[in-house]
Amino acid sequence: AKDIHKNIRGLKNAPVCGEHANEVLEMGSYKKISSTKYVTDKQITDHYAIIPTGQGFGAWNSLSQTARKVYEIIVRRFLAVFYPPAVYQKLTLTISMTPSGEDRKEYFFAGFKVLSDEGYLKIMQYSFSASANKTSGEDNNREDGDNEIKCDQEFLKKLSGLKKGTVISCMSLALKEGETSPPKRYNSGSMILAMENAGQLIEDDDLRAQIKGSGIGTSATRAGILTKLFHIKYLALNKKTQIITPTLQGELIYDVVYHSIASLLDPRLTASWEKGLTGVAGGTISREEYTEKMDGFVTRHTNRVKELNNQWVLRGCFDKAAQYYKK
Repeated sequence: AKDIHKNIRGLKNAPVCGEHANEVLEMGSYKKISSTKYVTDKQITDHYAIIPTGQGFGAWNSLSQTARKVYEIIVRRFLAVFYPPAVYQKLTLTISMTPSGEDRKEYFFAGFKVLSDEGYLKIMQYSFSASANKTSGEDNNREDGDNEIKCDQEFLKKLSGLKKGTVISCMSLALKEGETSPPKRYNSGSMILAMENAGQLIEDDDLRAQIKGSGIGTSATRAGILTKLFHIKYLALNKKTQIITPTLQGELIYDVVYHSIASLLDPRLTASWEKGLTGVAGGTISREEYTEKMDGFVTRHTNRVKELNNQWVLRGCFDKAAQYYKK
């Protein structure tokens, strides 16, 4: 964190965003970076941060257009960290209407917001793609997931002039029909995020907090875990769309584990093991106590599986799954 100003100073000479790097240096916002979530000098572990060095610009002309675009994305995202948050002005509108010939009211609600201080969005204007710029939050005609409609300052000023009890004319009414979409299939990127955040659905606060810092695998091993699952044909990867789907073999493996040691499929088990390891590291429980519990778990479930006679259950699982796969 103490040396990050060197990277920023080098970016002053970059073919892109040089003026923004200079602005960051003038603001001095980099001096407080050590107290933010973006860096920590206390942990030296595997990570996937990409930081521009601010060097090597002599090779810029030899780069492909794709390489230049990637570099610009990284530089802008890096420098955006040193800018303040974007500030939006919000306004909520409640309208009541009395249907003709009826003695009741119908209520309609709308939320509006307009960008009053662009903050870090100032630097998120990519030079190479109009569609990329829309991701920065400047598309003011788009409706957000929180049902707030972005609008311009002029329209917001008119809305702000309304007061409680103001009567306005209804020019038209329309009913918008739609349907919910099924969850998107996992791809090679979203699956890694799901592994990283495997404990989000755990209700127990302590266990959820415990797995939050670990998840399934680490940032250095999750891609390798997926690669192995593809190699042993438990999962299938569409190389064109990067969509991940289970194989018939993978589904059967899941069914075998579910009908023998179902707890192995529960992220709460991983969380409890991680909590135990943290306890050993912190000295709240002994290594022997933790090992004894692990040995007990393995022995107990191994003996239980050896006594199972559930072939008929597994045959039913196979027949149910096989109908969705080509022979």
